[in-house]
Amino acid sequence: MTDKLLLVDDEADVQYSFRRIFDSPEMELSTASSGEEALKTIPRLKPDLVLMDVRMGGMTGLETLRRIRQIDGKLPVIMMTAYGTTQTAIEAMKLGAYDYLLKPFDVPKLKEIVFGALKAARDMKRVVSYEPLLESEDYDIGVVGRSEPMQRVFKLVGQLAASDATALITGESGTGKELVARAIYHHSKRSQMPFLAINCAAIPENLLESELFGHERGAFTGAQNQRIGKFEQCNGGTIFLDEIGDMSLPTQTKILRVLQNGSFERVGGNQVVTVNVRVIAATNKPLEQAVAKKEFREDLFYRLNVVRIEIPPLRERKEDIRLLVNYFLRKFSQAQKQPPKSISPDALDFLEQYHWPGNVRELENVIQRATVITKGDVILPIDLPAEVLKAFPRAVEQTNQPAPSTAPPLTASPETDFTALSKTLFRWARLQKDLKIIPAVERELIINALAETKGNQVQAARLLGITRATLRKRVDKFKIKQELSVH
Repeated sequence: MTDKLLLVDDEADVQYSFRRIFDSPEMELSTASSGEEALKTIPRLKPDLVLMDVRMGGMTGLETLRRIRQIDGKLPVIMMTAYGTTQTAIEAMKLGAYDYLLKPFDVPKLKEIVFGALKAARDMKRVVSYEPLLESEDYDIGVVGRSEPMQRVFKLVGQLAASDATALITGESGTGKELVARAIYHHSKRSQMPFLAINCAAIPENLLESELFGHERGAFTGAQNQRIGKFEQCNGGTIFLDEIGDMSLPTQTKILRVLQNGSFERVGGNQVVTVNVRVIAATNKPLEQAVAKKEFREDLFYRLNVVRIEIPPLRERKEDIRLLVNYFLRKFSQAQKQPPKSISPDALDFLEQYHWPGNVRELENVIQRATVITKGDVILPIDLPAEVLKAFPRAVEQTNQPAPSTAPPLTASPETDFTALSKTLFRWARLQKDLKIIPAVERELIINALAETKGNQVQAARLLGITRATLRKRVDKFKIKQELSVH
């Protein structure tokens, strides 16, 4: 996908320099020499990012910015000038600029800011639906589920979307907390304004405060230019603070001040900056315990915990697994521009028995892996990771559902992991009624067993828990000997 940049500057040298830096197969750069020309170009070009000079002939950059925000509140605009003043920077950010840069540019820094703005633009365009209908075609990525726990989440999202109340989303890693935050944003009154997500645990503590609130030039070693923080970039919109439980106490104090009166100072500065930002926070840590240990401010906790949404782990809503699998299969097929693959009922049974410590994120990774390694259009049990397959016998025991009397016992074996897994899979597969699936499973397991025993059919039959005569029939039926000889 090609990113579209619009450069608005009346200097030919600047236009030439930007073409040298950004024009590439992955990035399309267009130019406009005035604010008036830019306003005519934007509806036709639909750029992903605008970079605009403050001082131009005719309409000023700030006035053009004001008009752009009226046209499209989600379009990121980076303002540039060689005559920077504090007042101009503040005015630009108040009008909703994504960032404010001084000429001449440091090219690596310019690229970093541009790429960050493009990512923010893509994030803001992602439509998230909280309606649990997989069949809906009007969203690219959504929160999927029909289970009762997820229905409670959807109801809270709908109630929150109509207000500006602060929300705290809790749940284990991988449950989809950011998706829920985006759903709240997309259905809120601020949906036409920016949405920025910050992972507080992924940013070093000494940089997090600068990332959130910005810094003045010379505030610390390496601060060569003024930096506008995420709160200013997100003015009028919504900011999502993920893993807020990992934030230090001093930074928590500044967050509390923003929540109380919408003001803060940049690092190294003494001028008060005022913003209007909705805060949605998330954590996988029990904040009540952190408050009791004095590791998290009690007053900040109550400020954040106005409305709380608890996202259930996947193991508590296993009835959603089939829906999620179908959703991910469609998602990956669209990304690869290929017909969607299907999944066998047997493979789905394995997925539903697994305990999913990594939650929905782990399920997504498993399905993506399976679509890559499957040898056909149908995902079979053999295409699933070993940890999912090995969990099946334990799952049977935990659900207290005894295997049919004709089934071999699924007991632990002192043999190798391959041996135990092969026996379990082979014996289980023989009990299934889907005759289209059984041959594929049997054939793959027989090939693996013969490879493991270097072609010794007696040992291979023992590994699979069948007789040598049965193995010979299967080898002939599936023409495995011919294939092995070719390889």
